[in-house]
Amino acid sequence: MTAEGGLTGRTTTGPVGTDGRGVGDEERWARAAWSALAEPGDEVAGALLAQLGAAEAWRWVVANAGGRTALPQSASPRAAARLSRAVARWGPRARRLGVEGWSPGGPPPTRAAARVVVPGDPDWPSGLDALGAGAPSCLWVRGELGAAAVVALVGARAATAYGEGVAVDLAVGLARAGRVVVSGGAYGIDAAAHRGALAAGGRTVVVVAGGVDRAYPAGNARLVEEAVASGGAVVGEVPPGSLPTRSRFLQRNRLIAALGSATVVVEAAWRSGALSTAHHALRIGRPVGAVPGPVTSMASAGCHRLLRDGAAVCVTDAAEVLELAGAIGTDAAPEREGPARALDGVDPLARRVHDALGTRAPRPAETVARAAGVSSADAIAALGLLELAGLARNEGGGWTASPV
Repeated sequence: MTAEGGLTGRTTTGPVGTDGRGVGDEERWARAAWSALAEPGDEVAGALLAQLGAAEAWRWVVANAGGRTALPQSASPRAAARLSRAVARWGPRARRLGVEGWSPGGPPPTRAAARVVVPGDPDWPSGLDALGAGAPSCLWVRGELGAAAVVALVGARAATAYGEGVAVDLAVGLARAGRVVVSGGAYGIDAAAHRGALAAGGRTVVVVAGGVDRAYPAGNARLVEEAVASGGAVVGEVPPGSLPTRSRFLQRNRLIAALGSATVVVEAAWRSGALSTAHHALRIGRPVGAVPGPVTSMASAGCHRLLRDGAAVCVTDAAEVLELAGAIGTDAAPEREGPARALDGVDPLARRVHDALGTRAPRPAETVARAAGVSSADAIAALGLLELAGLARNEGGGWTASPV
């Protein structure tokens, strides 16, 4: 993934572990352990991992979990207070995880058919790095992330037939253009986006708030499995077996925003959770699009709010989404051609002369020239051209405009 989003991997660095993926085993398993220890979006954990490395940070937490915290001497009073509070909340979970066998010393004690992807792996989505300290310590993945540009399509669970139809159409168009569609696997707009991508033979990524081994809602389990079987993936940042919670759903939205080169809200009520995905995208500098709906529809009030506030660009089809997500000139939406007009192709001077004509009483050429602000010679030449085009009539004493 590029810094602007997508699923393109990045160059690996660091020691090569026994798995041959370019990242040491200790660091990999430590990051997996941290995904079980800290809640998604914990920026104190992210800062600690960046400072010490995942393995050393894990050992530091374990050493300080049972008593008085030995803080780094360089820590400011504010940082020291944040670390103390963090260790207090991590401590009980760290002790339990240690008993269960989570440590930098070996693979996590989970049997789910999921793999751990960490920064430095070829398939780590580097767009997640835009989240800074709030980036996940690792990803749990079933399926393949691949290397392709990604667009996030999100929206309300309580979607209307209009919203679901638009989501399907957008996803079909994006998939046919070679884009991967990412969404949250929920009912409504999310499910419609996934279905549209699959119907077009494309790939889709489902980002879950819990473990990748449990679909939520359960009614979309078949859709999730189809996404994996069709070359896509289901992705989470907490270990398999973990339950989705309200806070994890909200944090999941930041991953969807960071994975996409653009986020499009298809349908959302005034306080829809889909708006949080849009706001996450805006915070990390990703473009946001919104699909307008009927002005009487409460289901589109959130989209209209984004448009009115200038936070989103109005999009109505896949071509406009591609333009929003891609390079100008490369993915620019084609100009829409409206119905042909009689004055199409008429030069600006002749248009001005035509505007100066009346439709009832004939006007002398001199009067037309004066009203149009052109010379008499220019007016006479333009009137001749307009007559040939069937746009003006010479009625002896003057000129009138033909109906257009």
